[in-house]
Amino acid sequence: MPQDIDDYALIGDHQTAALVSREGSVDWLCLPRFDSAACFAALLGDEDNGHWRLAPKGAGACTRRAYLDDSLVLETVWETGSGTAKVIDFMPQRDRAPDLIRIVEGVSGSVEMAGVLRLRFDYGHVIPWMRRTDGHRIAVAGPDSVWLRSEPEVRTYGQDFSTRSEFTVSAGERVAFVLTWHPSHEPRPRLVDPYEALRSSLDDWRAWASRCRYQGPYRDAVVRSLITLKALTYAPTGGIVAAPTTSLPEQLGGVRNWDYRYCWLRDSTLTLNALLSAGYREEAAHWRDWLLRAIAGDPAELQIMYGLGGERRLPEQELPWLEGYGHSVPVRVGNDAVGQRQLDVYGEVLDTFHLARTHGMAPQPHAWKIQSALMDFLESAWQDPDEGLWEVRGPRRHFVHSKVMAWVAADRAVRTTEAHPELDGDADRWRAMREAVHREVCEKGYDASRNTFTQSYGSTALDAATLLIPRVGFLPPDDPRVAGTIDAVRRELSHDGVIRRYSTDETADGLPGSEGAFLACSFWLADALHLTGRRGEAAALFDRLLSLRNDVGLLAEEYDPVADRLLGNFPQAFSHIGLVGTALTLSDAAQAD
Repeated sequence: MPQDIDDYALIGDHQTAALVSREGSVDWLCLPRFDSAACFAALLGDEDNGHWRLAPKGAGACTRRAYLDDSLVLETVWETGSGTAKVIDFMPQRDRAPDLIRIVEGVSGSVEMAGVLRLRFDYGHVIPWMRRTDGHRIAVAGPDSVWLRSEPEVRTYGQDFSTRSEFTVSAGERVAFVLTWHPSHEPRPRLVDPYEALRSSLDDWRAWASRCRYQGPYRDAVVRSLITLKALTYAPTGGIVAAPTTSLPEQLGGVRNWDYRYCWLRDSTLTLNALLSAGYREEAAHWRDWLLRAIAGDPAELQIMYGLGGERRLPEQELPWLEGYGHSVPVRVGNDAVGQRQLDVYGEVLDTFHLARTHGMAPQPHAWKIQSALMDFLESAWQDPDEGLWEVRGPRRHFVHSKVMAWVAADRAVRTTEAHPELDGDADRWRAMREAVHREVCEKGYDASRNTFTQSYGSTALDAATLLIPRVGFLPPDDPRVAGTIDAVRRELSHDGVIRRYSTDETADGLPGSEGAFLACSFWLADALHLTGRRGEAAALFDRLLSLRNDVGLLAEEYDPVADRLLGNFPQAFSHIGLVGTALTLSDAAQAD
């Protein structure tokens, strides 16, 4: 069996990220960007697909590990028979070239350390040519070049197409390794002082975390989630990737393996709300501006996701040389869902810009024209079927959530023109659309015999996305149809307290197999319980969800309640956004009481 997804910790530099195991192995790293090809891909294959292990010789999993204070600097400690040593892993904010720094420090006694570095470019497919020069080990293949050095210099040697090292650290001694990527046609990158980089990284993260204005009972969990969201932000553009990984399975051994290293519009409102509520207006503005740039163009061609810079073409392909995490194949890069029609994204976009205005964020001059154009298109398109929020690869349907979000788009457009009469817009026409959508959803998307909204028109299947109905204002929380939907979802989609997005047995989503409980939906359930006055149940569910985080506070996309392990891409922005939102909601209610 592979390392559990729970066994990994995240480090990053706001442009890419690495996953480090409890055994001190960096098993995933894409350079130079989140969506670049991986040079360490053991996560989706084996050690021959690239990894970098640095740990006491012969040791297994670490004794303990933790992030240093409110930072993304990871400290991993091993206690051995001869002494104690630790490895500090981090990626400093880059000047130009990305650096991965690993500092070994003797804590007590004397510990013999061993390092194995296997660089494999192009997702573990290409073995680079290694050479020595000027105190460095240099790996080159095609456009990629990686330089490795140590301070003080440690002897390295080649074996089995890997670079190895063995050295001893005693109490108080330190050895730093710096791995730097740069384009192979450029001269040697600037040398980085690893110890100064460590000081700067800690200072930067602590200063950033101190800006969080939330001081409630869940502060540690909230700050860790916010740090994770910051780590998943591509600094040059402000885009936030859904996860730094691809193809971590939703079912172990299954085919539900997707590339999440892109930016989804479905996350936009919840992301903006989490950032604004926690006091991060600058990051919220960068995300809002990324969104505005990405969606510019023909409203009919609005996509559900974009690349880090707003790229539109994200062609999907399979990598047959990788055996997949836990033999879950195929391993995919790119995402064909980019071409799907999901009408809910229009509501997400209009809701995001409405939220930005209500929070006093200065609007961009052309933002309203783009929103008006989106509404002009949606007026004629909302009655069409689509693939829905969950990107089913089956036939298009009239998904209830998509219709509800079309209502949200019309509602936010109307409310914006009412609050800002200086803006041009046909509010009467949008009111008529809002009423028509509401009437149709309540007639065709509601099962009166079971007192619940369904996944799509004419279907008996349920969908956890309907839990958002009171949150977006489609119906008030005290409406009996809201309570009925919450109870039905809990009854039919719940397993051990957490819920699935939908039943794969009832929903023809075009894929074989099943999946775990979807953590973001479980946070939505907690929010819905709270909104309907069931605060004790909401708090209990939230505590249950907090217990699913791994030892360093990270969540994946899904959770398997039978095997008690995380599933899906990791760490998942959507899950951490849900955590922040629910924590703030529960804390605000407690303060109000």
